[in-house]
Amino acid sequence: MFKLATKANAEIEIKKSRFLGQLYPVSNRAEARTTLEQIRREHPNAVHVCWVLLCDGDSGLDDDGEPSGTAAKPMYNVLTHKQLHHVLAVVVRYWGGIKLGAGGLSRAYGQAISEACKVATLIEIENTIDLRYLVPFADEAMVRRLCEQNNVVLLRAEYQQQVQLDLRLRVAMVDAFESLLKQQLKGRLVKGLRKL
Repeated sequence: MFKLATKANAEIEIKKSRFLGQLYPVSNRAEARTTLEQIRREHPNAVHVCWVLLCDGDSGLDDDGEPSGTAAKPMYNVLTHKQLHHVLAVVVRYWGGIKLGAGGLSRAYGQAISEACKVATLIEIENTIDLRYLVPFADEAMVRRLCEQNNVVLLRAEYQQQVQLDLRLRVAMVDAFESLLKQQLKGRLVKGLRKL
C-alpha cells in the first residue's frame, strides 16, 4: 500500500474537453471536504468536479453529474490498482462541446488520474505494531542500542523489578528483531505479546 508524498497534477485533452487530474494526500473526510471546496472555488467554470476519497473508514466517491459509473468508478479503479491510500483524487472537467459517450468518459477520467499517478511521488505505508518487553536492568542499554540500529522506536521505558520497554516496530521485522534480542540477551527477555 502507498500514500502520496505531496500533491500531483496532470492534464489531458480529449475532443476539446480538458480533464485536470489531481491527487492530494489526506487523512480524513473533513480534510478532503476542505480541499474539494477550495478546488471548486479555483474552477468556477468547470462543468464537473468528480472525486474519490480513500481513507480509513472515510472512503467515498462522486460522479458530480456525469452519467453514473463513468467518472468516479474508473478513477477508483486506478487508485486501487496503484494501491494508493489516504488520497483524494479529483478530476476537474471543462466541457469542449463534443460528447464523448460513456466509454469515452470512463477512459478520460481513468486516464486523467493515471497520468497524475505517473508524476506522483509515492511512499510505501508500512504497518507497525506496538509491543512490550521486559529486560533486566543490566541489559537495557544494549536493547536501546539494538533499537537504534534497527529503526525500532522506543515509546516508553518503565522501571520496576525489570525494565519494561514499549517499542514500535514494523510488522515485517518483528520475528527478525525478536530473534536478535533473544540471541543478544541469551534467554533473559520476557515479551508480552500485546498491542499497547
